[in-house]
Amino acid sequence: MSERRPGARLEAILAALALSIICLISLANVVVRYATDASFAFTEEFSVFLLVVMTFAGAAVAARQNAHIRIELIEHLLPRNWLPLVYVLQWLAGVTVLAIVIWYGSTFALEEYQWDSLSPGLGLPNWIYVIWLPILALAILLRMTMSLHDRLSAHRGGHDES
Repeated sequence: MSERRPGARLEAILAALALSIICLISLANVVVRYATDASFAFTEEFSVFLLVVMTFAGAAVAARQNAHIRIELIEHLLPRNWLPLVYVLQWLAGVTVLAIVIWYGSTFALEEYQWDSLSPGLGLPNWIYVIWLPILALAILLRMTMSLHDRLSAHRGGHDES
């Protein structure tokens, strides 16, 4: 696409930052364990949390770039005038899944907050970890919607963006 469209820069930075921190704390843990036969208590808890953040942030970037894995056979076999319907149906399927994730993730985060639930490793409030699930699912939803808009505009303009 020749014109400049907004990307998912914030999510890309977040994913890269999460991966960098995972690498740093894992390396530090290996060095400390090798040198002292002890290890940092926080590495597993933070690494799992950051892995989830990285996955969801990366999924938002992929959604914006229309790069999620999908079966394009239907898109290639249907007549061109049916493509907008297919694009909208794909978007609706994604919206359905993400709406469920947002709803249950928000409910779970709220319950963790209300119950003052603490993480088993470090004793930090669990809601701090869990709140990122619905926030990043919402980011994916936003980026999917932006991508749908681009695909529909490209279709109207005469060139398809699969």
